[in-house]
Amino acid sequence: MTLGRVDAANSPLRRLEQDLHTPVAFAILPLFAFANSGIDLGGMSMQMITHPIPLGIAAGLFVGKQAGVFLASALLIRSGLARLPEGVGWGALYGASLLCGIGFTMSLFVASLAFPDGAPSVDERIGIMLGSLLSALAGYAVLRLSTRPAGAQR
Repeated sequence: MTLGRVDAANSPLRRLEQDLHTPVAFAILPLFAFANSGIDLGGMSMQMITHPIPLGIAAGLFVGKQAGVFLASALLIRSGLARLPEGVGWGALYGASLLCGIGFTMSLFVASLAFPDGAPSVDERIGIMLGSLLSALAGYAVLRLSTRPAGAQR
């Protein structure tokens, strides 16, 4: 008895991978990242969120990263050293620049180097989470609006 050749695109493993992609990308991975952030929601207050340290960190991720990436890209494109890929407009470039503010893991690492205690405090962690969340939501919204299919109404 010979076994028939399995089509790699329709293999059970490939189907399992495709079936698990959405729950992993939108539920399991974000939950894992939040659980590893070390933020205790039990003692959370609005005063902790509006403290200057988390607001500064959030602003750096949300405003600073998008501005730096978008402006550097725009300068390179305008100077002729780079060009936008075929079918990509300035809105999509800006949306991708917004997504650059989702610097969760690297931001925690940099915070551990930047602050004297060697480990990010709750203030720094809150700022990183807030900046990453704002960047993710704004980037999604801009990309959703700027990358509609050619036949879709605006």
